[in-house]
Amino acid sequence: MSAAGGRPGGVPADERPDATSVLLPGPWLHRDASANGVRLHLAEAGSGPLVLLLHGFPQFWWTWRAQLPALADAGFRAVAPDLRGYGASDKPPRGYDLPTAAGDVAALVRALGEKDAVVVGHDWGGLVAWTMAALHPRVVRRLVVVSMAHPRLLRAGLRDRAQRRALRHVLGFQLPRLPERRLTRADDDPVAEFLRNWAGPGWTHTADFAEAVERYRSAARIPQAAYGSMEYFRWAGRSQVRPDGLRYARRMAAPVTAPTLQLHGSADPLVLPGTARGSGRYVAGAYEWRELPGVGHFPPEEAAADVTRAVRDWAR
Repeated sequence: MSAAGGRPGGVPADERPDATSVLLPGPWLHRDASANGVRLHLAEAGSGPLVLLLHGFPQFWWTWRAQLPALADAGFRAVAPDLRGYGASDKPPRGYDLPTAAGDVAALVRALGEKDAVVVGHDWGGLVAWTMAALHPRVVRRLVVVSMAHPRLLRAGLRDRAQRRALRHVLGFQLPRLPERRLTRADDDPVAEFLRNWAGPGWTHTADFAEAVERYRSAARIPQAAYGSMEYFRWAGRSQVRPDGLRYARRMAAPVTAPTLQLHGSADPLVLPGTARGSGRYVAGAYEWRELPGVGHFPPEEAAADVTRAVRDWAR
């Protein structure tokens, strides 16, 4: 599993931040919920219809710091969990496949006392959201996917040379232990590199970007968090030719019946707009594609007001 302490350049184990370091103060409450056999930490604000906000890599619930209070003010119960393996949620040795992650969040809806939710997912959270909508359709009232193609379209997109090049880091993440060591080294800064390379140019020179780098760098160094985040990528890579991955791909052919809004940055260099744009073919319900000019891979932070407005209006 993750092992950086004791190696040259590694952050010693007793100096790494613990899970409480992501319990950041703000106009939200922190609590835990049991779902699908794991404990998930979540930040919550407001009351009303449930809106679930699912983060991606290399982030945690704090991705949605702008949307949580704004959606609460608009009359919604906004909940941003840490996915399993991230932040202050449990970090078990297994369960980092998309069906299990979707099962976690579907069970979370029920644990929160609700029968369904508006599900909003960014990056890996977007893959979880697509999977929930296909495998747990009764739980998803409406769907918003940010910066992520439908899983079947993403798989097909790997035949495109430009998209393969954009996702070349996933190949390196297949190695055991080494990616975790790099994420937790004191003399290396891959989190800043990922954010800078994948963001649009309008965000990277701001104080907000600098704070985001610091927050996400620290969260990646929580014991076992680097392992959990890498295991999602390892499952995605290795399952391409395994029976579980082929079975997942077949199940994802089920049409999404929830009304679906897809938000994508026109300057996203990671999941190319051309790859994601055709995802509507897998949606049987109402569907809308919106491209955000000049925005990279992190619209909830790069274009927070635009994303908040779009989610608020779609949730209504």
